[in-house]
Amino acid sequence: MKLSVLDQSVITKGQDAKAAFNETIRLAQFTEQLGYTRFWVAEHHNTNGMAGSAPQVLISHLASVTNRIRIGSGGVLLPQYSPYKIAEDFNVLQTLFPGRIDLGIGRSPGGSYDTRLALTDGLKKSMNEFPRQVKRLQGFLLGKQGVTAYPIVGAPAEPWILGITHRGARVAAENGTAFTYGHFIDPSNGKRALDDYYSQFQPSAFLKAPVSNVCIFVICAPTQEEAELLARSQDIWLLEVERGIDTRIPTKEEAENRKLSSRELEKVKENRKRAIIGTPEKVKEELSLLSEVYGTDEFMVITNIADFEDKVRSYELLAEAILGRVMD
Repeated sequence: MKLSVLDQSVITKGQDAKAAFNETIRLAQFTEQLGYTRFWVAEHHNTNGMAGSAPQVLISHLASVTNRIRIGSGGVLLPQYSPYKIAEDFNVLQTLFPGRIDLGIGRSPGGSYDTRLALTDGLKKSMNEFPRQVKRLQGFLLGKQGVTAYPIVGAPAEPWILGITHRGARVAAENGTAFTYGHFIDPSNGKRALDDYYSQFQPSAFLKAPVSNVCIFVICAPTQEEAELLARSQDIWLLEVERGIDTRIPTKEEAENRKLSSRELEKVKENRKRAIIGTPEKVKEELSLLSEVYGTDEFMVITNIADFEDKVRSYELLAEAILGRVMD
C-alpha cells in the first residue's frame, strides 16, 4: 500500500498564514523522508482558515525544498480558469521539476457565488463545461490545440481528476486520467465511483491503465484514547466549517472545553464516517479493508488537528505501520 498527503494549510486559532505555510513545508519534507508517494496542496478562496489560495505558487516552493516526493494540486478549480493558462502554469512547473508534478483538477465552484464571480472577473461560467475543459486542458498539455502552451515539455504533468460522485469518476475514465475519490468529503459514493472508473476507463496518451487513490481523514496515536482526544479539534473544526462559522482549527484547550449539544454529537458521529481514528494497528486494519472495497493501493491522508507536532507524529506512526519506515 502507498501513502500520500493532502494538506490544506489550515490555520490554527492564534496562528497566522505564514505559520500555516511553514508547517506545510515542514510536513512535505518530513513525509518525503518517511516514504510518502505524493504531497498535494488544496485550493480555497475567501476563507479565513485555509491559507492555500494559490496552489501553483505553493507547489513551486514545495518542490524546491524537497527532492523526490511528487508535488501536486488537490486540486486546481478548473471551472473558474482557462485550461490554456493552467497548462502553461504546469508546463513551467514540470520544466522546473521534471517528473515530479501532479496536476489535480476539480469541478468544485471554489466558494460562494460572489467568490466565483471574483475568480472569473464577473464572467458567469457554467459548471457543466467541466468535461469540455478537461479535454481542452489535455489538448494543451499534449500540444494539440493549435495554440501552444509554452514551455514545451517532454512529458507533461500527470493529470488527476478529483471527484466525490460517479459522474466525476466517469469524466476521469472517459479522458484516461488518474482519479482521486474524496472519501474525506463523502464516503457514501466511493465504491460506485471507483467501480465506474475502472470499468469505463479508456486508455489515453497519459495513462494506459487506470490509476486511483482515495483521500481520507486519518488521526493516528499510540492509544485509542489519545487519538480520540486529538480528533476533538478536527470534529469541532468540521462542525464550524459546515455551518460557515469559522475555518480555523480550534486550539486543544478550546476543543477540550467545548460542550457539544446532542445534535452536534450526532453530526460528529456522522462525520466520523469520513475518517479513521485510532492506534496504528487499527488504522492499518481499516485502511486495508477500504483498499479491498475501493480496489486501490494508495491512500491520500489528510490530518487537520490543532497541534502540529501531534500531526507529524500521526503521519510518522502511520508510515511505520504501513510502510515500515521509522525516522532516525
